[in-house]
Amino acid sequence: MTVVSPSVVVLDYGSGNVHSAAKALELAGARVELTADRSRVAAADGLLVPGVGAFSAVMDALNAARGPELIDRRLAGGRPVMGICVGMQVMFEEGVERGNTAPGLGEWPGVVRELDAPVLPHMGWNTVEAPENSALFEGIRDERFYFVHSYAAQDWSLEVIPPFPVPRLTWAEHGTRFLAAVENGYLTATQFHPEKSGQPGIQLLRNWLSTL
Repeated sequence: MTVVSPSVVVLDYGSGNVHSAAKALELAGARVELTADRSRVAAADGLLVPGVGAFSAVMDALNAARGPELIDRRLAGGRPVMGICVGMQVMFEEGVERGNTAPGLGEWPGVVRELDAPVLPHMGWNTVEAPENSALFEGIRDERFYFVHSYAAQDWSLEVIPPFPVPRLTWAEHGTRFLAAVENGYLTATQFHPEKSGQPGIQLLRNWLSTL
């Protein structure tokens, strides 16, 4: 019996880390395509939304590529989506940077704010606190992951009513506690960069692929 690798589209909307994310997914076992083509995005087993830079700039680029529509349609149809770094941040309602507020995708309630830390950006390896029932961190809960950011979601206010599953939240700390990853139904996201996190990052992507 032939095992077919899952297909993943890395949303190509102008973000700077698309190629490294695509390479990491290939190493994790996926068939990867870089595109913003509507039909290809809809047909893939998984959609990865990378993001680097300012919240508002990422949202502008996503809007220009019809990203909000593509992401929302996939989630409405029960099709998995994963966000990385600012690709996670834009899933929230708003981002506040240097006094400017920009609307996000609004998939989750909450505001992305600057970390209250003595040194910014938070750059380098850090541990995370993953829940025991996390599928994303299966076998890698004690590993370190690579972060590069100054902003993050620092609380969680989404109320989930049964029979919908309770979101699985992973936390990290740099000056203050912040969300390092979220597993919420078909929407998954990490604040850190799996593609820059060595073998633990590849395993995390492999874990995500196994859920598709």
